[in-house]
Amino acid sequence: MTSSSSSGAGFYFQYVVIVIGIAGTAANALIVYAMVTSKVHKKQLLIFNQNVFDLCSCLLLIILHTLKVCNVYLTGTIGYWLCMIIYSDSLLWVSVNGSMINLMSITIERYIKVVHPRWSKRLLRMWVKRSAAAFAWIAGCVYNMALVFSTSAVIDGQCYGYWIWKSKTAALGHGIWNFTSFYAIVVLIFVFCYAKILLVIRRQARVMAGHSGPGSSTWQPTESNQIQSSVIKTMILVSAFYVILWTPSYLFYLFSHVKLDRSPHHIENYSSIFLSFLYISANPFIYALKFKPVRCVLVGLIPCKKSAQAGNSIELVTQIPGTAAVA
Repeated sequence: MTSSSSSGAGFYFQYVVIVIGIAGTAANALIVYAMVTSKVHKKQLLIFNQNVFDLCSCLLLIILHTLKVCNVYLTGTIGYWLCMIIYSDSLLWVSVNGSMINLMSITIERYIKVVHPRWSKRLLRMWVKRSAAAFAWIAGCVYNMALVFSTSAVIDGQCYGYWIWKSKTAALGHGIWNFTSFYAIVVLIFVFCYAKILLVIRRQARVMAGHSGPGSSTWQPTESNQIQSSVIKTMILVSAFYVILWTPSYLFYLFSHVKLDRSPHHIENYSSIFLSFLYISANPFIYALKFKPVRCVLVGLIPCKKSAQAGNSIELVTQIPGTAAVA
């Protein structure tokens, strides 16, 4: 991707991405705030880390593409480093790739917790979760920094990030590795883990319903089970959106390595990247709708809800004997 585009789709693409970044930053910031306020970030460390990744990605979208709109002509040593660090979007992809690794960690964590509950007490300790969260950041940084310096260059004042390869063999090898590591394996983990999880949950529900006996009331899940179910539903939706919105981007990236003369200015590239960025901004709405602790905090931020709750409290006080005078 270049530092700027003088006309056509690339010019408008920069502004669209900035708008997406602003919307995503506001939404992700609200989700992070809600998770911290409800103290969910302590219990769901990896999910909180996922939202921090999305928030950083949206902030970088605004910063990086605002700089690209300025149409800076890159030259000399400063231009080279601006290309490697800023205009190549390497910082953005550190956050994006880190979020993909973290999403796999969340899926595996859910799988162990539900399918192998005995293992979870021994394996899913806090230091393990913290290590997984840190690994996502470190791996994303090491991978992108190593790649950007070997495949990026400044040509005619523009930055071509992740686009310059020494040979077709190297490009094809990396394209296949990237597609396999960040898409194919991720999708396989999603399908395998969540299929197993749903099977276990359905089996547990049938067993509990059978224990309730004939003529008794329908089995009601405990609060812990409800929270667990809410987390699983949320992550299944996040994973499904990942597959839907990232597929075009990974396919285009793979084909661009097969045929190296595909231009980064091509409309297919802009369209696929647009869907990828849309995923980053859509995630917080899924958390807001499906994650109950977060939803409760967000509902409490609505002014009309606060007014209604205050009114109900006053009405309740006036109905209690001996409090009318005080009211």
